[in-house]
Amino acid sequence: MLHSISPSPGRLYTTKSSESVKSREGEHHIRSPEKAASPESEILAIIDERALDRECLGQSLISHGLDMDIVLFSSIEMWKNAFTQTFRGILLNVGSRDFLHASMNEEICQFIAEFPEIPVIILSDNQDIHQIFAALEIGAKGYIPSTVGIGICVEAISLALAGGIFISTECLTHIQNLLVTAGQRQHRRSEMFTSREQQVIEALRRGKANKIIAYELNLSESTVKVHIRNIMKKLNAHNRTEAMFKINSQFN
Repeated sequence: MLHSISPSPGRLYTTKSSESVKSREGEHHIRSPEKAASPESEILAIIDERALDRECLGQSLISHGLDMDIVLFSSIEMWKNAFTQTFRGILLNVGSRDFLHASMNEEICQFIAEFPEIPVIILSDNQDIHQIFAALEIGAKGYIPSTVGIGICVEAISLALAGGIFISTECLTHIQNLLVTAGQRQHRRSEMFTSREQQVIEALRRGKANKIIAYELNLSESTVKVHIRNIMKKLNAHNRTEAMFKINSQFN
């Protein structure tokens, strides 16, 4: 329920249950009026370049029971300029941006590495499983798709701040399906190729020359060539490149 009141300068009262205090340019401080501010208050930072999105999200988290102060920032750089040890975690809203894009991945990777003691949770419009893996691989403590409800978002933040890692049920189901598919492909691959041929295949996938493969597998170079010919024959491939293409498309 919205209340029409006349706020004092620098304060924006939007709901009965929360208040937003403008601290500096690009930064807002949100807390429940029932909770007195103190130096020991736990603070969650929300970083989102879209002002309306970050303010609505902050208000919603408070109204749905997140027992923390929330400070809003428009960019990672803005947060760094205001950094204090009182921040317990960071919710980074990347929107629909591509986590696999090199520049974005590198920026967030460096950010997490620079402040390893502060959990970073990703909020994203993108539910692609590769995006999720990329985020977790660089150290994110959770990946929240924007399709979940605000209550689940509160629980996800609490889990990450307690030392856990949040992945939504939908994402876990997708991961489970991928694991089942990978297991089936691995089974077909094991039936099609001998264990030695699979070792040669892995070496070929890494672009290694026959001489290197022979050395690493303790084989003669002529034996390696025999294995490669057998692999190509089973795949009905005319050369190594075609063989690798067919292996990647059928088994990976």
